[in-house]
Amino acid sequence: MQIPPTVAAIIVAAGRGQRAGGDVSKQWQHIAGKSVLQHTLDVFTAHPRITEIVLVVADTDRARVEALKLSSHVRIATGGAERSQSVLSGLNATQADHVLIHDAARCCLPPVVIDRVLDSLQTDQAVGPALPVTDALWMGEDNQVKGVQDRTGLYRAQTPQGFHLTAIRAAHATHGAGAADDVEIAQRAGLDVTIVQGDARNLKITTPADFARAAKLLETPLDIRTGNGFDVHRFGVGDHVMLCGVKIPHSRGLQGHSDADVGMHTVTDAIYGALCRGDIGQHFPPSDPHWKGAASDIFLAHACDLAREMGFAINHMDCTLICEFPKIGPVAAAMRMRMAQIMRIDADRVSVKATTSERLGFTGRGEGIAAMATVTLIKGTAG
Repeated sequence: MQIPPTVAAIIVAAGRGQRAGGDVSKQWQHIAGKSVLQHTLDVFTAHPRITEIVLVVADTDRARVEALKLSSHVRIATGGAERSQSVLSGLNATQADHVLIHDAARCCLPPVVIDRVLDSLQTDQAVGPALPVTDALWMGEDNQVKGVQDRTGLYRAQTPQGFHLTAIRAAHATHGAGAADDVEIAQRAGLDVTIVQGDARNLKITTPADFARAAKLLETPLDIRTGNGFDVHRFGVGDHVMLCGVKIPHSRGLQGHSDADVGMHTVTDAIYGALCRGDIGQHFPPSDPHWKGAASDIFLAHACDLAREMGFAINHMDCTLICEFPKIGPVAAAMRMRMAQIMRIDADRVSVKATTSERLGFTGRGEGIAAMATVTLIKGTAG
């Protein structure tokens, strides 16, 4: 089996970016709760084909870097007075087979662009993502149009630009000053550079207005999940039933490994279902004696906490109890309040109601109680 090449992402973050404004360099300014640099690092950290990250920063920014608490696979290199010097410092800090050189100010990089560059590097020594120029191009002087430039064959360059390490390091070692990017340096050294498709979302923060554009792109897409649950418990010996967290006196009790709260179990399963995290039996196996007789609010609270850990808010819950008796109407309001308390949501987002099966089936014969529930979870913001 062929061993995949190692890949180092070199994040160039040593510049000052004066045109972006602000009291600090643009890579240290915050968008959507994080610095521009942190957003960029997160893209490469999460990508499965990146072996290591080399972060190139100004020596004066070392304290800021320490505050990021970076993982062990991020190496720090010191930048130079010019971008090319910073890149060479990053190149000298790695021994990976392939390198991706990326501007820290491109914090909205879609992972698919990384894949396109890496795929091309399997056969090419140098690769750059770009977008074809689609606007008309004018030549001007003193705010007057002096001519039109043919846009055929023109591209807007992006990063990350990918290279075989030995080839680009040799090109940088012999390079003088004045190159716009690493592709230009590669071309000067005689390397053929392949163009792959870039992405319009991969903008480079250059001016103050770009921060607002980047913030819009970095908003978490709205993720709406719906889960459903269904459960049944039979009647047995007892003097009460637990339903949706409320103890109701009754001539018989519900049978189950825990307190047999069929309503709460159903809602719990609905939440697990919306999260695609199995069911209540997987998290709290009935074979485990630890859960014998346990209060079902433990299970429901666990499901709700898991939803929050995954970034979801519980927007709504609707539970229907199916039984001939006991009568649910007199205690439905108390059930709603108790479920809202356990789930830590507004009672206005909790519905508990009941129906009969018109004396048909096991519920109609009074052999047990069934329940069904639907929950809606939301993560992110609307675009």
